Amino acid sequence: MCLCVLMLVLAGTSFADVTVQSPSNTSVTSPVHFVATATSTNPITAIRIYVDGVSVYLTNSASLDTSVTIAAGQHTTVVQAWDSTGAVFKNTILLTVGSSSSPTPTPTPSASPTPSPSGTTVKSDIDQMPGWENCTVCAGAGAAGPSAVYSMTENVLSPALDGKSARFNLGGSTPYSDALWWKQLGGNNAIKNFTYDLNFYITNSQAPQALEFDVNQSNNVYKFIFGTQCNIKDGAQWDVWGNASGNWLHTGIPCTAPAAYTWHHLTWQFQRTATQVIYVSLTYDGVTHYVNRTYPARPNNVSEINVAFQMDGDNKQTAFSAWLDKVSLTYW
Repeated sequence: MCLCVLMLVLAGTSFADVTVQSPSNTSVTSPVHFVATATSTNPITAIRIYVDGVSVYLTNSASLDTSVTIAAGQHTTVVQAWDSTGAVFKNTILLTVGSSSSPTPTPTPSASPTPSPSGTTVKSDIDQMPGWENCTVCAGAGAAGPSAVYSMTENVLSPALDGKSARFNLGGSTPYSDALWWKQLGGNNAIKNFTYDLNFYITNSQAPQALEFDVNQSNNVYKFIFGTQCNIKDGAQWDVWGNASGNWLHTGIPCTAPAAYTWHHLTWQFQRTATQVIYVSLTYDGVTHYVNRTYPARPNNVSEINVAFQMDGDNKQTAFSAWLDKVSLTYW
């Protein structure tokens, strides 16, 4: 007998649900065996498993049968499906994971919120790495924006969470001037999953037009731009970059002016296919939102992975500073 069936209201008159046959009990041991089936009046295109807001499994079919390693303790798991119309329906299960009675392999150390697959690479304390690159004009519309006054200082002692943060400054006199910083992390064409995790801090909530947090990958064939921004003054919501379309798109997920003089924690989950970028989810100050948006990549002939941070000036080009700390990228 299945644990539960949850049906959501979908667009139009479509009927859809996702049934979880396993686990059939809320108390389990790791690895947890998941068996689920999705049905809809339209073709099912994908089913994904989330553990505490982190995507841990994806299949492009109408059913799944897999085992997932989950740390001991209480976890919120979601089995979520999509159909060909883009309708989303899901089943949420609160699991209590106990210690297995039989020995299990020691998981690979990882900085990500849940155990990651073997072959995972973790780049930690990116804010402390030397060699950040930057520009101002290239950060504007069409890579030809107005010039700003900007700077970056690493290894700042305060404010800091781990003793060393990076400070970014934006100023100047031309409205809507921007500055972009990025750190190259080397190339790996096989990577398809990314977790971008960081903490940020500002002292003037009303100064930024927007704050941008990006991951970029190129695999000698395509460029996968995972562009995101907290669009404070143009919708007060999270935007994502349309990639090949080359424009920002509202998600409807709120992002109002971040509180000043406090650290904010942001985690983005991204994936890609051979030709598309997928914005999976974001967790902002402990609240997880499932984005589930897919866009085409653009042609490119280089190999790289990098993370980026951008500060956007407002209509008065109000000067402000931002600090980043404990910046990491986990990918596999």
